[in-house]
Amino acid sequence: MTSTGQEQRVLQLSIAATVLVAAIGFFGGLLARSQAILFDGIYSLVDVALTLVALAVLRLMANEQSPRFQYGFWHLEPMVEALGGAILSLACIYALANAVIGFSDGGHETRLGPGLAWAALLAVVDLVMAVWIGRHARRLQSGLLALDARAWLLTGLMSLAVVLSFLIAFALRGGAHAHWIPYIDPLVLAAISVVALPVPLRAAWKAAREVLQVAPDDLDRRVREVMQQFVAEHGFDGFTSHVAKIGRMQFIEIHVLTRPDARLGSIGDVDRLRDGIANRLDARSGRFWLTIDFTSDPAWT
Repeated sequence: MTSTGQEQRVLQLSIAATVLVAAIGFFGGLLARSQAILFDGIYSLVDVALTLVALAVLRLMANEQSPRFQYGFWHLEPMVEALGGAILSLACIYALANAVIGFSDGGHETRLGPGLAWAALLAVVDLVMAVWIGRHARRLQSGLLALDARAWLLTGLMSLAVVLSFLIAFALRGGAHAHWIPYIDPLVLAAISVVALPVPLRAAWKAAREVLQVAPDDLDRRVREVMQQFVAEHGFDGFTSHVAKIGRMQFIEIHVLTRPDARLGSIGDVDRLRDGIANRLDARSGRFWLTIDFTSDPAWT
């Protein structure tokens, strides 16, 4: 099975698990009268939609290219990541607003026993899925699976926070501070929203840089170091380079400036020079789109 095929299989299983978690969150939130648990279900439902989009993108990427998209569909991966990060960020902001409103209205009573049981179940499922998908994301070097793993981790942390809130409520019940119990659920919801918000924001920012084709500093530095050494060894006049990372594909374009009277030899000799650059950059895998040309006209560099 190809890497994209494996990714599709993982995402299909993730979708099935996410639908289950969303159902648990909805029914558990309504049963326990907990906005925090309900938000977990809503967050999971949003994640289902995003995972379906990611699955569609992976199926397109398996085709590699088409007459209309001759560079392939790699640009769709960071677009999905940026969209997903933005939507999950908005979900966190919306939850925070609801928490503030709930707190200002005097809070609300929750059913502690059912709430604790549902939240614990959600936490176990979420964290197990986060670990499992995270391992596949690292093995396959998949940004889409990494995004899905982050979403599972976030929902797992949310559920753990809800579990902690119900334990605190149990400890306060019948004591001198029992009047704080109605405020625990909105307070936990607010805390979850604030803590979770930076994760999708960072993911959206990173993906947006790829969509805008901002040159990655590490790749740009590596290309320049290799080419400076290559130009000095072969006595060329200079070079220019352009790099971009779009999804899992790295694009490198290099123009080597030669003297007008330079003798590069046969086409085979020129190809061997290109091979030398490719080997130094370790750009032989299918994740690189490498273009190298030699010219004596600065206008072409």
